[in-house]
Amino acid sequence: MNNIKVVPNFHFRGNAKQAIELYQKAFGAEVKILMCDPDSENDLVWHAEIYIGNQRITMSDEPEMAVPNAHPMSLLLSFATDEDVKKAFSVLEEGATIIYPMQAVEYSTCFVKLIDKFGMLWVLLTESEN
Repeated sequence: MNNIKVVPNFHFRGNAKQAIELYQKAFGAEVKILMCDPDSENDLVWHAEIYIGNQRITMSDEPEMAVPNAHPMSLLLSFATDEDVKKAFSVLEEGATIIYPMQAVEYSTCFVKLIDKFGMLWVLLTESEN
């Protein structure tokens, strides 16, 4: 499991697009991916990836976060295989609050989001190379 990528993951309460625009102006951030929720009347960001310099940052809108006063940032850990995700999850799940159960999503064959027993928000997933 030494092929893990760690990526800052920012969570917004419905204003991710405005934040992206701000980061573009402030840092010259480059938008690589911008996926919006087609069912949202507010055009919420489902998944976005920007680069500031060489650092990838992922973002999403979560206007009604599952945990009140949750941190607006998590760490996204990208694993090489689904089995690696499952192994890490099996260790973290005891005493955790599962935000999104393990599932396949548009950009990952194995995705899970949880708050561990210490209150830290984690996104564990596999992803295809761009």
